[in-house]
Amino acid sequence: MPNSTFWRDSSPAHVTAGFVAVLVGYSSSAIIIFQAAAAAGASPGQIGAWLSALGLAMGMTSIGLSLRYRQPILTAWSTPGAALLAVSLPGSSLNEAIGVFMFCALLVLICGITGWFARLMRVIPQSIAAAMLAGVLLRFGLDAFVSLGHEFTLVLVMLATYLIAKRWLPRYAILLVLVLGLGCAAALGKIDTEAARWSFALPLPIMPHFSLASLLGIGLPLFVVSMASQNAPGVATLRAAGYDTPISPLMIWTGLATLLLAPFGAFSVCLAAITAAICMGSDVHANPARRYPAAVWAGLFYLLAAVCGGSIGSLFDALPRELVVALAGLALLPTIATSLHRALLEEAQREPALITFLVTGSGVSLFGIGAAFWGLVAGMLALGVAGFGRHSRS
Repeated sequence: MPNSTFWRDSSPAHVTAGFVAVLVGYSSSAIIIFQAAAAAGASPGQIGAWLSALGLAMGMTSIGLSLRYRQPILTAWSTPGAALLAVSLPGSSLNEAIGVFMFCALLVLICGITGWFARLMRVIPQSIAAAMLAGVLLRFGLDAFVSLGHEFTLVLVMLATYLIAKRWLPRYAILLVLVLGLGCAAALGKIDTEAARWSFALPLPIMPHFSLASLLGIGLPLFVVSMASQNAPGVATLRAAGYDTPISPLMIWTGLATLLLAPFGAFSVCLAAITAAICMGSDVHANPARRYPAAVWAGLFYLLAAVCGGSIGSLFDALPRELVVALAGLALLPTIATSLHRALLEEAQREPALITFLVTGSGVSLFGIGAAFWGLVAGMLALGVAGFGRHSRS
């Protein structure tokens, strides 16, 4: 748990970044978890237990890994994986679903122990990794301004607050945007307090059932999607921010956490990308070595979310969607700018990096695998065709 050094290094900017990261993570995809659990026939109580197990797993791994390496290492569930489960689990029992989760976790654990995934990620140049991250985050930056067309006054107040605060109080810009955004939404009557219902979900373990059909038909695709669409961008996010965290231990701990909590509904614990970027921006702290408390605070908020369980969805339903969208986009602006700078810095790799950025930003999905993976593939192919060969990173 957090020690004295963590408390000395913490500031309101860290707390705000951690809260925004969790807010964005849950509000953007918690509904997909509901759909995936319902597809397997889970009851409302069991769905709440799934969210509690996921919050516990993500909280403990985010806190433990960030404190261990003194770097902002944030974990998250696999949103593409949840979407895959939502369309693949109908017809399967809850017991088979738990068996699938454990099988996928075991494969991730094997990748960590053998070092296969770490060796693969070492050949990706920093420019390509940064371009992929910029492409992943592009939609969030665009959506922040698109939301002006839906809630002009609210988003305009948030944007003006951000610009003014960046000029005089840059470290507290997002905190001020959050506070004034909530105040403006309340004044406009946009917060539905009746939608928020407090409830607590107790852990409900389910015995796994392993069938060859479900393991190969659902478990293997879940593993591929989680690694390609979640863990790969997660590693790229760390590398693009300049962090050299060893990858294999991260795979081991996230795989082990998933394996232990899978019987309670933790279907996947992966490295975060988008929400992690919120904790890595220069607004959090000018010194990259002092940004890790943001991920620890996010872990603490994850644990709080685990206690709340079934009430998470209703709490986020109370907030206007445009507030969350604008908050996420503004919080990610510094990271988008830094990523684009790193991606286009080396002239020899500029075009492959641009291809990576455009393919990733396009949102194209092929064979159930998201755009981040295909952007990476396209950039590496362009790099190879251009004759630059393979690159290794320290």
